[in-house]
Amino acid sequence: MQQWIAEYIAAQQRALNTITPAQLAPLIETLRDVYRGDGQIFAIGNGGSAANASHFAVDLGKGASDKLPRRIRVLSLTDNTPWITALGNDYSYDDIFLRQLQNYARRGDLVITASVSGNSPNLVKAFEWAKQNGVKTIALVGAKRGRLAELADQVVVIGDTHYGRVEDVQMHILHMLCYAFLEHPEWAA
Repeated sequence: MQQWIAEYIAAQQRALNTITPAQLAPLIETLRDVYRGDGQIFAIGNGGSAANASHFAVDLGKGASDKLPRRIRVLSLTDNTPWITALGNDYSYDDIFLRQLQNYARRGDLVITASVSGNSPNLVKAFEWAKQNGVKTIALVGAKRGRLAELADQVVVIGDTHYGRVEDVQMHILHMLCYAFLEHPEWAA
């Protein structure tokens, strides 16, 4: 058992080592630009990535905002279960994020997603709509990259395909995006 744990930790470290500061600094700059323009940030994802989207919205909207002159406008589109189920039932599960963005998103806003496969139809449709409507996009994807890597304005690929490891590294990145402003509020100025 201890050997398996040691191997898992080593594999997690290897996955984390596939990202670099040079890849992440532009993401922080994009969040800063959206904040400066009073844009809104939308987080989306499925399964564990949906939970990460919610976690990100909490940390950015509460924690990071506490340090800034005005609040960051951030919303996880994974959190309104009645709306999601109504959209999935009445239209298609593939439309659950797209149709929320149609209500909320404006040119200059930002959609950020985490996806291991990069091919979830509901995320792809949301990114296609965002691209057509001047909404910026960031995709954090696993090694398979998928369609999101082709659509997104900014992409970070985690060099692994293991769902748990990729989702953990994605949460590392999302935490860094939040803590950049929590620990360095001057970067938002």
